[in-house]
Amino acid sequence: MPEQDHTDLHFRDARELARAIRQRELSSRQVTTHFLDRIERAPALAAYSEVTAERALAQADAADRLQDAGILMGPLHGVPVAVKDSIQWQGTPATGGSQTRRGVISGETSAAVRALAAQGMVILGKTRMTEFAFGLSGQNPTQGTARNPWDARVARAPGGSSSGSGVAVAAGLAPIALGGDTGGSVRAPAALNGVVGYKPSTGVISRAGCLPLSETLDVLGPLARNVADARLLTQLLAGPDVDDATTLALPAACFTALRHPAPRRPGAVAVLAPQAWPTPLTEAGLQVWHQAQARLEQAGLTPTAWHPPASLSFARMADDNSVVLAYEAYRYYGALAENPAAPLWDIVRARIAAGGRISQADYDAALRRRQADMAAFASAMRGVDALLMPACDQAAQALDAEDVRHVGLGKLLRPANFLGAAAISLPAGFDDEGMPIAVQLLAPAGCDAALLDCAAALEPVLLPAPRVPDLSAWGL
Repeated sequence: MPEQDHTDLHFRDARELARAIRQRELSSRQVTTHFLDRIERAPALAAYSEVTAERALAQADAADRLQDAGILMGPLHGVPVAVKDSIQWQGTPATGGSQTRRGVISGETSAAVRALAAQGMVILGKTRMTEFAFGLSGQNPTQGTARNPWDARVARAPGGSSSGSGVAVAAGLAPIALGGDTGGSVRAPAALNGVVGYKPSTGVISRAGCLPLSETLDVLGPLARNVADARLLTQLLAGPDVDDATTLALPAACFTALRHPAPRRPGAVAVLAPQAWPTPLTEAGLQVWHQAQARLEQAGLTPTAWHPPASLSFARMADDNSVVLAYEAYRYYGALAENPAAPLWDIVRARIAAGGRISQADYDAALRRRQADMAAFASAMRGVDALLMPACDQAAQALDAEDVRHVGLGKLLRPANFLGAAAISLPAGFDDEGMPIAVQLLAPAGCDAALLDCAAALEPVLLPAPRVPDLSAWGL
């Protein structure tokens, strides 16, 4: 096989790499070796908690041998992928970002990792995350915080909890990654790192074999270079699984529609009226928001204003999501939080412990409101395929010890989790310091295909000239 020019190989999207492998311009081993070499040269970015190099090369060689025998396992055959540290893979560490699980080796493989391997994909390793996935800045002082690659001088928030997954894709240390989103944990790192982050509806992807945070709210979702990659990876992982009851509640059409992208009519997208936003944007956030609106208008895609029904407060849904999340997180990790000898970050300890002070009555009331909100949102969205709103109030800021600078992220992202909705974060511009800022689209639970169709239509309009970070300071 002739030597290839690998100059920009690490910034090619997953489908491009799959095509190059399929057409034998590259082997899976060449691509995998390229990414492993970059990961090895970028320890300062701390994107990975565990690099599974030996396994990855074995998977790449297997993919190449299968192709030589005329067998392709799927449309991303031979393409590398990174997975969040909460997604178990037998024989590898699964710390969930916590020193309390240091040295714990998974005795099982999650449904998601089994599906990735069955598609012929190559798993590069496990990515860093906020401790027990409880936080959106991405900070993890006990295990190490992934570095936002857009600023080599100041340690800024990488976004959490799937922090390493966002950094890996943004910095060309993986073409695509899998994260988890319970209160914004895929969309936050996507928004702050300038990549696409998609939270499917609850039940689209099985969570079996993953470390939990909230049984009600946890979902898995991709971080990718573009909407098409995110859609394809989701399509490959989506489907009913007897080991995760949420996947059995969705109609089959929700899964099959993912396979059939369709053009969307103008007017398919509405925009959340600013008075309904759950938090104000900073000046920089507003500037990017207005630029995005102007671009949509120039492209003939002006969204109509959408006013939620009186019962549907986005600020209240964000708070209710926190109630459900904290209450359920305490059921899993409360004993650790109450044990002063357990090596937990004090901020996460306090968040978990707070869940123990939520009454069963308040929790049950939040769950009842959730059912009512889901029905009200679906009804109010009739005739509209997706709702556009900000994904972040500001770009990534410098990390702060109290972890309070990025609370606006949660207020904007958590409502989609409470609604069990499909939601996707799309890059929309940059602040004056060159840091990425994003918007998001929401659709009612089960309407993932329409949401992704809208996202694909808006993507090139929102950011007509995509950028990648300058990685020279990181030795890349």
